[in-house]
Amino acid sequence: MVFTASQIAEYLNGTVEGNPLAAVRNVSKIEEGEPDTLTFLSNPKYTQYIYTTEASVVIVNRDFAPEQPVKATLIRVDDAYGALATLLRLYQDSMPKKTGIEQPSYVSESAQLGEAVYVGAFAYIGENVKTGNNVQIFPQAFIGNEVEMGDNVTIHAGVKICNGCRIGNNCIIHSGAVIGADGFGFAPNSEGKYEKIPQIGIVILEDDVEIGANATIDRATLGATIIRKGVKLDNLVMIAHNVEVGENTVMAALTGVAGSTKIGKNVMFGGQVGVAGHITVADGVKASAQTGIAASVKQEGQGMMGSPAISAIQYNKAYAVFRNLPDLRNRLENVEKKSTNE
Repeated sequence: MVFTASQIAEYLNGTVEGNPLAAVRNVSKIEEGEPDTLTFLSNPKYTQYIYTTEASVVIVNRDFAPEQPVKATLIRVDDAYGALATLLRLYQDSMPKKTGIEQPSYVSESAQLGEAVYVGAFAYIGENVKTGNNVQIFPQAFIGNEVEMGDNVTIHAGVKICNGCRIGNNCIIHSGAVIGADGFGFAPNSEGKYEKIPQIGIVILEDDVEIGANATIDRATLGATIIRKGVKLDNLVMIAHNVEVGENTVMAALTGVAGSTKIGKNVMFGGQVGVAGHITVADGVKASAQTGIAASVKQEGQGMMGSPAISAIQYNKAYAVFRNLPDLRNRLENVEKKSTNE
């Protein structure tokens, strides 16, 4: 498909600076731009490439002020990154979607599938499963008994959704994720052996949740592990039993949250963040990569760093000291030697 700069600008409520008839057939990264492609500039680190890119059209923020001539046609918008995301969603939504049930696959006679549902080869749909409309279940997915899911859900290849779990509207679960495996519940007996505690709860994903590849969300011991509306979990994230994750929270890869912890809304965790069990994290908290949160965080919007975690302000002050410890040690040794010689 071919679009002109003016057509794209009209869709994005942007303004064209340059040739309104400049045509694009594909997208590209700004540093690798090719003729007849569309790219964008939002990160100042990539500004240098706008002067050399071969891309025909570049989406930029309205306040972008070039320091030298730009040969590409510019489309000025309020948020260049958000505008590109809008275009990519439009492109993805325009792609044809499969429907029907491929063979070989298994769909229980008691399952109730909505309209325009796709079930890929080697998928398994258990007893009393209920799906909404426009659901995509790709090959080798497992949907356990009594699972319910809403409209426009995408279950990628190899996903496992265990018995009884609830999936809201517009959720996306990427390949290899496991939703509803048993929580890590064991009790030591008088002989020092660990006996399994049955995990009879479920997992609930509310609307607009996206779960990354090979992420795991354990079912509750009792009740439900709950992932609230709009949450985005990266690949290899681990959510333990009876955890609750608040609305619009995002977690980067390799984050782990231990059991019965309550995470607030609009929280942001970098990669490899670890959160202890049975604590609470307030709304809007931001934890940088490899932060270890061992106790409840009560202050909303607080930045956290380090392990065990302290506020980002405290951490930076402490870092200014301990990075100079080798020099301080040498100075102290010199003072001791001088004192001894005297």
